[in-house]
Amino acid sequence: MEPFLGQIMWAGFPFAPQGWASCNGAVMPLEQNVALFSLLGTSFGGDGRTTFGLPDLGGAVAVGTSATRPIGQTLALGGPGAGAAAATGLVVPASIALQGIYPPRN
Repeated sequence: MEPFLGQIMWAGFPFAPQGWASCNGAVMPLEQNVALFSLLGTSFGGDGRTTFGLPDLGGAVAVGTSATRPIGQTLALGGPGAGAAAATGLVVPASIALQGIYPPRN
């Protein structure tokens, strides 16, 4: 199954597969990734003329969203109800799709 462009996945291996890039905050050349830039813009860095940044999800844990926990809200780990990642220090690397289906808005 082909991913959506910009789709993020967490996987149990320490590398980004072909067609994906690590979500490590790297700055990418805009000229080679115009479609991905059109989705991300400069939300994660870059100058918006020649470069843009990928998200830096090192140490992040995937958490669902809801009306009371909107996208982008950060959570303190290590308190009551903290998951196994906080308790054990386990970090599962994230990757972002550099190619794939351009996601429709409707």
